Amino acid sequence: MSGHSKWATIKHKKGAADKARGKLFAKLARQIEVASREGGANPEMNAQLRNIVQKAKAAQMTNDAIDRAVKRGAGETGGANFESIIYEGYAPGGVALLIDVLTDNRNRSSADVRAIFSKLGGSMAEPGAVAWQFSRRGVIYIDGSLSEDDAMAAALEAGAEDVARDGDDWRVLTDPSDVWDVKSALEATGVKVTSAENTMVAANTVPVTDVEDAKKILKIMDGLEDNDDVQDVYANFDMSEEIMQAVN
Repeated sequence: MSGHSKWATIKHKKGAADKARGKLFAKLARQIEVASREGGANPEMNAQLRNIVQKAKAAQMTNDAIDRAVKRGAGETGGANFESIIYEGYAPGGVALLIDVLTDNRNRSSADVRAIFSKLGGSMAEPGAVAWQFSRRGVIYIDGSLSEDDAMAAALEAGAEDVARDGDDWRVLTDPSDVWDVKSALEATGVKVTSAENTMVAANTVPVTDVEDAKKILKIMDGLEDNDDVQDVYANFDMSEEIMQAVN
């Protein structure tokens, strides 16, 4: 398992999910607000908003909280004027990081991200140095006890593009706009879905075999994601289960 999905697994194993839920909801609300402002408040006519609302519902964000964020974005109630910024950087071991930010203060966010890299042993990169390695994809993880033939048949029938073994699970790749429809189709056939997201996937991964490097990488990602302006952090590392256990 690698990069962003690996990071999600690590956070879950650290027991950080409940602690981070409030922060996650605040970030999702900000994303919904921006999507609503830029593309309109109707999810049926706004694919970006529809994807974020689906993500929010999957995270168990309430309908009332979602509606409030949509209304703020549509100008029905007050809201901040956020802008989207992508920062790029490197963690130890040559691991590439893509940092997705929504902020109402560009100078503050830039200073915060630089400080995190400086303090925790990473380095900022020039625009474009990292981003070319990533593309937006739908990623779904399904029951790893399925045979390869069964997993492939179920995923392709549901509209997926590819299936590959990733740790103990099967990783299903889709067009980013199809991820929630494919998830629903899989579940309708009885396939257990462990996670689904519209995310950034690296074309190639960097193996991390040194425990100290692994600790530093995860500290940087943890520090970045703890920042209120940072919406998501994507990475191209790959860690074995042994390294994960050593880090935890």
